[in-house]
Amino acid sequence: MTHRSSKSIALLLFITTLLFSSSNLAGPKVVVSILPVHSLVSGLMSGIGEPYLLLKGNQSPHTMTLKPSDVRAISQADLLVWVGQSLESPLTSVIENNSDAESVISLLAIPNMHLLPIRDDLDWSSHDHSKHHHEAHTDEELEWDNHIWLSPKNARTTVRYLAQALIRLDPEHTADYQTNLQKLLQRIDREEMAFHTTISAVKDRPFIVFHDAYHYLEDHFGLNAVGSVSISPERQSGAKHIDELQQKIRRLEANCVFSEPQFQPKLVETLTSGSKANTGILDPLGMALDPGPEAYFQLLNGLADNLASCLGGAI
Repeated sequence: MTHRSSKSIALLLFITTLLFSSSNLAGPKVVVSILPVHSLVSGLMSGIGEPYLLLKGNQSPHTMTLKPSDVRAISQADLLVWVGQSLESPLTSVIENNSDAESVISLLAIPNMHLLPIRDDLDWSSHDHSKHHHEAHTDEELEWDNHIWLSPKNARTTVRYLAQALIRLDPEHTADYQTNLQKLLQRIDREEMAFHTTISAVKDRPFIVFHDAYHYLEDHFGLNAVGSVSISPERQSGAKHIDELQQKIRRLEANCVFSEPQFQPKLVETLTSGSKANTGILDPLGMALDPGPEAYFQLLNGLADNLASCLGGAI
């Protein structure tokens, strides 16, 4: 055997081994709608595969647009994970036309998900949020607040359910999914405790948010949000409501008014004019974060830090 033929055989064996290993490690094709949920799925699939993220950059899930590559990814997915049509409404028809119902998981439909009702007004100071919740699935998903990922309790429910779905799809990696699940649950517990610690001194201080996206965060951590500028990004407030909020900020001595990265700060400046309220930014979707297993925890940490900083400021 010549030296050249020996090298050729060795190279062929190396390529064959590499291809065999890659095929064994390749996990299912998973598509996820928004970054916080994608992060949790990325943690479950660590060392197995990488899920595909649909909502990128500073798009809103309410008005997101898909590229041809996104539609192709949906059509080829073994599993598609989204919150539900009340949040990512532009996905509804695309999913119906390009996916089998068995391969789609709506987080709002997961059993035992802790669901809170949509608040249909803008003044919550007289509400007792803790008394209004739901622990089982209902087909009337539009009744429920869809920002469920902002509750660590729901994050735990989500990863437990999705781990089982992934195991059914990919039983060869059962041990890996189970190990990743336990690591995720432990990490969620740690970050939940850290959040409590960060906001403990300011959680009772009143604040106003730009739109009603933080119901689960308030409920879980006992925060004292007293109202929002709008119910949703698509429903802007009129002059009467702005005037009422200005009076409320002064009357309650609200410590902070929070905007969001994609909105112009001028409205917040108008709201806080004539008051001592601080201004801050909360980002419920983590628009500035890099996708991956760390993003969900960076999102929680960022919310805690921004709440503590703004609410703890002099007033």
